[in-house]
Amino acid sequence: MRKPKSLGEVRIKPNRNKKKIIIVSVISIALFLIFIGLFYFLLSMNDNKSEKEKIKIDDASTVEKKDLTVYDVNSNKRPIAVMIDNNVGNNAHVGLQDAYLTYEIIVEGGLTRIMAIFKDVNTGVIGPVRSSRHYFLDYALESDAIYAHYGWSTFAQNDIRALGVNNINGLYDNGYYRNYNIAAPHNVFTSIEDLEMTASSKGYSTTSDNYSLLNYTPDDIAFNDTSDLLNANTISMTYSYSQVRSYTYDATNRYYLRYMNNSPHTDRDSGVQYHYKNIIIMKVNNRTLDSYGRQDLDTVGNGKGYYITNGYAIPITWSKDSRSGKTHYYYGGNELVVSDGNTMIQVVPVNSSITIS
Repeated sequence: MRKPKSLGEVRIKPNRNKKKIIIVSVISIALFLIFIGLFYFLLSMNDNKSEKEKIKIDDASTVEKKDLTVYDVNSNKRPIAVMIDNNVGNNAHVGLQDAYLTYEIIVEGGLTRIMAIFKDVNTGVIGPVRSSRHYFLDYALESDAIYAHYGWSTFAQNDIRALGVNNINGLYDNGYYRNYNIAAPHNVFTSIEDLEMTASSKGYSTTSDNYSLLNYTPDDIAFNDTSDLLNANTISMTYSYSQVRSYTYDATNRYYLRYMNNSPHTDRDSGVQYHYKNIIIMKVNNRTLDSYGRQDLDTVGNGKGYYITNGYAIPITWSKDSRSGKTHYYYGGNELVVSDGNTMIQVVPVNSSITIS
């Protein structure tokens, strides 16, 4: 019989199973903590990504909701182009400030005529209205505008019929009246309401989805990295020995004040000097057609000019592929983007003396 060991001699054998359980538990806890950490890290990354995406969406939404002020971008109302007599004094015009797009072009005798295009306004008095010249049609058509005039040259009469221009002629149509306190033929006036009523009575469409011409931005134009940038605080150009147009930059209001033959060009009724956010100068070849001195212009083709806004000018080119096709303006190989606001397009002879300073 074996003698039992004394208490001091008893050996306690380690519990291998318990040790394994402890090791497994520690590893499990570590893996669990790593998993939790990774989960929150990924969640944080996703939140940051979502926030960034949200910022991008919000930014894009802001841009989309920043509407232009030049006209109502949500309106498909068709523009109306009105021929304006310019053989009058500097304070004889009325209503032209409401036009979002205006052209001035040479006519017979070295004089000029104006075409003012209106959209999304209800101007009560516009004038004085004068007769058509055929090359103005090319600029009315590119904005899909109803063309309003009082009389026409033979060239314009033929082209209006040949091109199917939706026109309102005061010689035959309603929509005009004479102010007998003013000497004829400089006393014909109209309104947007009268012209719209006449257009409807003639069966013309009064809506359009093809009126857009210029590429406007709601943001202020900044000429960055532009080596050929010119300061444009004063601008002057000649149409003939007797007709000079000029502008001065109003830095406070950030637009250009217009002058005709060095006198302020002011509205007859409001007394406000006409002013424009954008000025586009187009050099276009012209020639005399008949003994009366009527002109023809090379509106189709390409040429050079300037774009002026916010106190600066850049050289541009223009291109037009057909009489009804749109004129495209380019700078540095890209289509021109213009400031949100009304625009005066000065279509000048190629030999015009132009000064920008």
